[in-house]
Amino acid sequence: MAKKIGILGGMSPESTVAYYLHITHTYTQRYGDFGYPEILIYSVSFQPYADWPGQGRWDLIAHGLSEAAKKLEAAGADFILIATNTMHLVYDAVQSSVRVPVLSLLDVVAEAIQAQGSRSVGLLGTRMTMESSLYSKALQSRGIEVLTPDQAGRDYIDHVIYSELVAGQIRPQSRQGVLEIINQLAGQGAQGIILGCTELPLLIHADDTPLPLFDTTSLHAEAALQFALQD
Repeated sequence: MAKKIGILGGMSPESTVAYYLHITHTYTQRYGDFGYPEILIYSVSFQPYADWPGQGRWDLIAHGLSEAAKKLEAAGADFILIATNTMHLVYDAVQSSVRVPVLSLLDVVAEAIQAQGSRSVGLLGTRMTMESSLYSKALQSRGIEVLTPDQAGRDYIDHVIYSELVAGQIRPQSRQGVLEIINQLAGQGAQGIILGCTELPLLIHADDTPLPLFDTTSLHAEAALQFALQD
């Protein structure tokens, strides 16, 4: 029997759907049937988790996500995914609140970058993700340099994420703006780009840039499928 997957989602709905579809569709494409693992989804109300970071209330975020993780565990999840990049800032607190594994997005992305052979990567995401040590700590310990956009670039990407992508709005002019920032990072030496927000793959695709893209949503969801199918 496959392990039962628990998705801690709602941050945003678009990324939660992307996780679900990747797991179910990839399984069917790969194995030719509909025997994909059982999936439990706990979708939080997003507004507090959009407000609390700006208020510095990471204690409330940690508590809220830990309580949600406990509900997934009680419902029978064999392991849990936090279906968002930024909220991995409280990964340790969530993992310590449950007995089942919480599959780390950061570890999955780091392994993919190492497999690609990139030694320097650009990071795109929410302002909090780009300005925190979330990725730098995870990757620099593996000898990978993390580059981020300048202040104007960080503000622009954060605006696109929260004002457009989380509402399901995909705008060509925003795609062009983000691609210009990617080109700037390439000029600084980036050998690949982390799409470090689970909504960014809705906007930026592999054929938009010659740089390798590390789609954190697909990488994390693929790792979950493989983990669920392991004996």
